[in-house]
Parts: sequence; structure tokens; C-alpha cells
Amino acid sequence: MNQRLREQGAANTWLIVGIIFIATTVLLIGGLIWALMNYFDQKNNVDTKVSAAVTTAVKDQADKDALEFEIADKKPNRQFSGPEDFGELRFDYPKTWSVYVANDATTDGAYEAYLNPVAVPTIDEETQFGLRVKIETKNYDKVIAEEYADLVKEGKLKSSVIKAGGQDATRVDGNFTDNIRGSAVIFKLRDKTVTLRTDADTFKTDFDALIATIKVNL
Repeated sequence: MNQRLREQGAANTWLIVGIIFIATTVLLIGGLIWALMNYFDQKNNVDTKVSAAVTTAVKDQADKDALEFEIADKKPNRQFSGPEDFGELRFDYPKTWSVYVANDATTDGAYEAYLNPVAVPTIDEETQFGLRVKIETKNYDKVIAEEYADLVKEGKLKSSVIKAGGQDATRVDGNFTDNIRGSAVIFKLRDKTVTLRTDADTFKTDFDALIATIKVNL
């Protein structure tokens, strides 16, 4: 009897040990599977992030190279020179731009020229040009009042005072029309009024650069 109880107790002990072993093994296998799944998931995330970072870095470098090439391609600049009897307005502009003189001041007393990258499109008030140049006999204050004052009051243009050719000038930035958004610099030149305007923010860097090079004969 005692022998049987001992044998039964030993069997129960081994049964419990077996159950614990199986449970532990299952837990270990489950933990291992979870760890492997987590590892592969993290690896995929890292690979994806690395791939995205490489793609972004390549694009950034390509954009930087393209910008540097564009800037270098514009150099050296050419010099624009207006009529001598109109103060001989001069400034530097990118060599990749073309110039078209629409009015040389021999007919109505106004000088008009248009500058644009590569080619100058058909002249139109709603066409966007890299630069419009106008020298007219109209009084400076009248030009400001008639062409820009209302737009400034409406908040479509922002006005400021800058230096151009060594003298005070009015600069306006914003919307000139529904299709034209850019900047203009207006200043006196002898008894004339000069207006330089760019028709798109795309040209702002070039516009700012050429405004800084303005020279005139007062």
C-alpha cells in the first residue's frame, strides 16, 4: 500500500514537472517568436527610414546642385544701359536674360524695355516678365498717386523706402493685378520717373540683385 502511494506520488510529481516544462517551453517559444517578429518589424522600419532619408538626401543634393548651376550659369552679368538723355540708367542683369526695347522714347517721350529669361514674350499687361523698365516724363508723385496709392490703401501692395542709384526710392511689393504679383521700385531721375518692376516672386532674387547695382547720371 505504501509502495503504491509512493509510486503514485512520484508519478504526480513527474506529471507536474512535465506540465511546468511544457508551459515554460511554450512561453519561451512564444517569447522567441514575439522577439523575432519585433526584430523584423523594427528592421523593416529602420530600412524604410534609411531608404527615405537617402532619397531625401539625394533630392536635396540634386536641388542644391541645380540651384548652384543656375546661379553660375547667369554669371557674368550683362549691363543694361538706357538712353543718355534719360539719365543713362544702368544696372546688371543675368546673362541668360534677353532684352527687348519696345519704345526708345523717340515717339511719345517714354522709354520702355522688357527683360526675361531666354526670350521676351509678346508684350501684354497681364504677361509676366522678369523685368519691366519704364522711364517717363510723368511727375514722380503723380506716378505714385495714380498707379500705386490705391493698391497700398487696399492692402494689395506694401510700400517701403529704399535706396536706388544713391537716392531715395519707393518700393512696393504684392499684387499689382489678379495675375501679377511681384515688386516695383520707383524713383526720380532728373525730370523723369523710373519704374523697374518684376512680375513674379520667382524673379525676386534676381530683381533684388539688379536693384542693388543701379547707377544713373544725375
